[in-house]
Amino acid sequence: MSEVKNWHLNRLMQYPYDEKRPNKQLAYVFDTNKCIACQTCTVACKTTWTSGKGQEGMFWNNVETKPYGGYPAAWDVKLLNKMGPQEWDGDLYTGQTIFESQDAGERVNGHMPETEDYAYPNLGVDEISGVVDRGAFFQGAHNVWMYYLARICNHCTYPGCLAACPRKAIYKREQDGVVLIDQSRCRGYKECVKACPYKKTFFNMVTRTSEKCIGCYPLLEQGEQPRCVQTCIGKIRMAGWLSKPGEERQDNPIDYLVRIKKVALPLYPQYGTEPNVYYIPPVHVPKEFLWEMFGPGAEDAIAQYRAIRNDPKMMAAMVLFGNTPKIITRYVSDAKYSIGYNEKDEEVVRVPLIEPFFERDMFDPIKNVYRHNTA
Repeated sequence: MSEVKNWHLNRLMQYPYDEKRPNKQLAYVFDTNKCIACQTCTVACKTTWTSGKGQEGMFWNNVETKPYGGYPAAWDVKLLNKMGPQEWDGDLYTGQTIFESQDAGERVNGHMPETEDYAYPNLGVDEISGVVDRGAFFQGAHNVWMYYLARICNHCTYPGCLAACPRKAIYKREQDGVVLIDQSRCRGYKECVKACPYKKTFFNMVTRTSEKCIGCYPLLEQGEQPRCVQTCIGKIRMAGWLSKPGEERQDNPIDYLVRIKKVALPLYPQYGTEPNVYYIPPVHVPKEFLWEMFGPGAEDAIAQYRAIRNDPKMMAAMVLFGNTPKIITRYVSDAKYSIGYNEKDEEVVRVPLIEPFFERDMFDPIKNVYRHNTA
């Protein structure tokens, strides 16, 4: 085991391989407050990548309802229970990661889902956290809650799947940090399925090899964001390049939201994989639940999100979501527009900071009629 720095945990941790960060890291930001669970991202990914034989139960992208939903069933609850206490001292994680709490003879603390766990992709959809009392009515805040959590492979800095593979068939690309499986080396031992804490590695019963999200790297190589990002109806997603710790840039929208403002947080950082999908936490969920899911920075993230009108630079980064298929590596803003540029420093998108509003006169002098609003 080597000691590596995990900036999510604010400490060194144990990992089977030496620390080696890619030249640039693919990273995503998801705004959970805007997700409507339309599953357009799921269908886009499914039809693009997993429509073949043996892939019927594979969802490289899925959207589940928390607190009760999950695919495969209880993917997170089972591991959290197995890990035991996960404690924080401020922003320092004092508990054990999946690389420090494993059983003897294991490289990673994980669990293997049952076959039936993959039979219910819509388990818990739209189920709320409790029971609505008879006669209850809305008074500014709901006493029960739910929210939608969009999930993909996190292309972790310290992947559990990579650490567990006895064939060294899993690797992380130096040019963009995408985690891939070399299927010519894979022998279907399913150690990666067991080890991935997010259960985003799948076993194909037909080919007898493992498969996973590839980050749409053919699109990345063309300067475009992944398919699930491009097709998102709610414009909740942005993908780009996250800089190495200490090298973050104010004009990189991913860096600004993740590293500088810390309004977007990793999912279950206590696992220790340093995942590279970051979530803006839902504003209406109890803090205890958010602490476990996103770490101790959840309350500060929500406070900053609520105060976005007082932060023009963060507002400028947020309005870029879903407004271009291109990867934005630099952005600037003025009083009217947020402007995004690609790696060649070419302008790829210009978004108004204030939505234009046009008001027509009630009377139309040309047609000599009054206008009426009708349903």
